[in-house]
Amino acid sequence: MYTLLYIIGGLIALVLILSLIAPKTYNVFRTVEINRPKREVFNYLRSLKNMDEWSPWAKKDPNMEKKFTGTDGEVGCVSYWNGNKDVGEGEQEIKKIIDGERVDSELRFLKPFKSTSDCYMKVEDAGVSSTKVTWGFSGNNKFPMNIISLFKSMDAMVGPDFEQGMASLKEVLEK
Repeated sequence: MYTLLYIIGGLIALVLILSLIAPKTYNVFRTVEINRPKREVFNYLRSLKNMDEWSPWAKKDPNMEKKFTGTDGEVGCVSYWNGNKDVGEGEQEIKKIIDGERVDSELRFLKPFKSTSDCYMKVEDAGVSSTKVTWGFSGNNKFPMNIISLFKSMDAMVGPDFEQGMASLKEVLEK
């Protein structure tokens, strides 16, 4: 009986220690250079509807349910999705636009688990008619995701999707 209590106590202590040392935040981003003028790239990126043309998650479930509220490309526009197990359910809302430079959004995941992240698309001049695009998201690792992130980081989990998305964005805009 005491052995079982020691084992349970040890497991609880291990989980508490791991949660204390685990990363509390994450920041994942990828960049790509696109051979198009900055203004043209920015105007394309501010549209949530355009994301379906290059988003890796739109490709994982082309039949997902999509709804848009508000004016696309403006603060307050919301893109809602409900898809298969690969994309889950959630919404993205444009929170801030710095014209010609950056679009900040809030990602609210509902399924398979609830979480909120900050997302951004940033553009910078990269030459005469070339633009550097940075796509990223960040947030807080809550229990138990913070413990999971000790073994597999958020970058390892979604970084390949971001790389695929950036490659698709480049292909779409350079056609």
